[in-house]
Amino acid sequence: MELSIYLAGEIHSSWRDEIKEKAAALKLPVTFYGPMEDHDRSDNIGEEILGKQHDAVAKDAAASSFNNLRTELLLKKSDLVIALFGEKYKQWNTAMDASTAVALNKPLILIRPHEHHHALKELSRKAHATVETPDQALKALKYIFE
Repeated sequence: MELSIYLAGEIHSSWRDEIKEKAAALKLPVTFYGPMEDHDRSDNIGEEILGKQHDAVAKDAAASSFNNLRTELLLKKSDLVIALFGEKYKQWNTAMDASTAVALNKPLILIRPHEHHHALKELSRKAHATVETPDQALKALKYIFE
């Protein structure tokens, strides 16, 4: 069995690389997907495809359309979603991706620090598992294959 996994969460730190490297070291049969990690490309994709927009709101709307298309297709293709709520960055995209996973009936592992317990209590109850670290999520992933 091989699983495809969507890694939802902020794109500013190397948490995805850590999970990918550790999964490879464990020889887990997984393929990873995720959001566009090139922030500038993500912000500018609407204009890259449609041309210059007349203001910042139109630019964001155009980019959001293509980013949402990409995200939804990759989420639907995935067998499992791991969503990380970190401590440093605003997490609106993570909340949207995790909620989409729930709406699509995709199994969800939620990673959130203990300090975010209260803010994420409802989403945590919808997830199949809630952990506090990427290492714990990786242990849950490894358990699937045992």
